[in-house]
Amino acid sequence: MSGHGRQEAGGAPLGNVVCDLDGVVYLMDTAVPGAGVALSDIERRGYRLLFATNAAIRTPEGVAAHIASVSGYPAQAAQVVTSAMVAAEVLSAADCPVLVVGEAGLSATLQQSGLRLSDDPREARSVVVGLDRRLTYDRLRVAAAALLRGARFVATNRDPTYPTESGPWPGGGAIVAALEAATGRVAEVVGKPHRPMAEAVVRRLGPGPTWLVGDRPETDLALGRQEGWTTVLVLTGVVSTAADVPAGLRPDLVLATVADLPAHLPG
Repeated sequence: MSGHGRQEAGGAPLGNVVCDLDGVVYLMDTAVPGAGVALSDIERRGYRLLFATNAAIRTPEGVAAHIASVSGYPAQAAQVVTSAMVAAEVLSAADCPVLVVGEAGLSATLQQSGLRLSDDPREARSVVVGLDRRLTYDRLRVAAAALLRGARFVATNRDPTYPTESGPWPGGGAIVAALEAATGRVAEVVGKPHRPMAEAVVRRLGPGPTWLVGDRPETDLALGRQEGWTTVLVLTGVVSTAADVPAGLRPDLVLATVADLPAHLPG
């Protein structure tokens, strides 16, 4: 059963692997070589495999489908935690309607949670911001107007960049920063390493120890360290050498790629 993991002989659980996606499993539409095979191996050996991503551009179903189509690993939506899902969890009816700065996956995730959306800054009671690769000045203007009227300001993440095959692009955090500069407001951030995302991941963990695999020190490694998990840095995303990692976020293990991970896991 994909995503549930097995157990060692005798019934002892092997634990959990929490894996980032962009810069770890794939770069946009290109898989990290060997990633899909490694994920399947990790699960086959008895680990519960979860994917925790700050990217809010797809629904959980869309994320699972993208993992499968790009890497070949048959991911399920139940294995996925996105910052869009966490944003939906922190909002309530009192925060509706919600004005979204982001892509279709963010809007769809909020709507699937029963939240009402609006493009009218005069009626919006909250603004949720994620990566938008088709962002327009007009969208920034409308969101700023809502924030200046007192709407709740929720950011899916502060990631300054988004890793791609051609190098880093401006990330969701760059859009958040623009709105903060325009309004004097400070966003409430729900993605890694902040508590809303941490709690969403912890609720989905099975028994046993947890390994956190990521490419971004200030989000992935920070989350793992604060939760007491074993942290694994892969060099296929935003950093190319462990020397770029701040001293307080140094990982327990550095790997060239996630394809190397199975050889380092117990069991």
